[in-house]
Amino acid sequence: MKLIKVLALALITYGASAQSFKVPTKSPLQTIKQEFALSSVEIEYSRPSARGRKIFGDLEAYGKLWRTGANAQTLITFGEDVKVNGTPLKAGKYTILSVIGKDEWKIRFCTPETSVFNFKEANVIATVSAKPVNVDFHWETFTILFGAQTDTSLEVNMIWENTMVPFTITTEIDEKVMANINKVMSSDTRPYLAAASYYLDNGKDLKKALEWANKAVEQQPDAFWVTHTKAKIQAKLGDKKGAMETAKLSLSQAKAASNQDYVALNEKLMATLK
Repeated sequence: MKLIKVLALALITYGASAQSFKVPTKSPLQTIKQEFALSSVEIEYSRPSARGRKIFGDLEAYGKLWRTGANAQTLITFGEDVKVNGTPLKAGKYTILSVIGKDEWKIRFCTPETSVFNFKEANVIATVSAKPVNVDFHWETFTILFGAQTDTSLEVNMIWENTMVPFTITTEIDEKVMANINKVMSSDTRPYLAAASYYLDNGKDLKKALEWANKAVEQQPDAFWVTHTKAKIQAKLGDKKGAMETAKLSLSQAKAASNQDYVALNEKLMATLK
């Protein structure tokens, strides 16, 4: 009986030790997330390292279906409908698999349960082509990075060894934003500055933008960023005199707030109005 108790205690101790024992993984997991358009893009993948090995064309052979990382499948989640290199994809989660080529990669967006081990063509939702680019430095660990971004486009770069493979995500937001603006502008709490800025940045009705900017100034008369936006709209409308007066006001407000960024922005705007 005593022996049984000792053995049981030993097993419990071993189990606890095994659960607490941890070593660094060879291909650590990384999750990256980028706010984009009206939602976000998230990528979850594992990061293998070269460790002295030649990667593309050797360890990962040309023409081979690659998991685009290591361990479990690489997953990408789109918060809204997008296009990848011009190919449409609905909002949702996808596995990224890649067919490696010396001059061209085929990037396959598959159902999320798909991996290199259970791959079926029927699970491919979309395939896009991407051109690999040689880089003049050695990138030891496979990395996926978000690159250049606008309101409607986002570059994704996959880098390993001496190769970078970029692809571009795009989306259309104008119809959604305009619908949102029309909706909120009929409510009690109206985001005048945000609406005016969107109209200014996207070449919409500038007279309406100025009307909203004036309302925003009424709400926040001492806010230098609001008066600066109004000045830019006036300048776009060709009202140089009015824009100069508003820019001078914004400049004095920015100086009072010790905001050198807006001091510089107003001085730059005023220089174009002389």
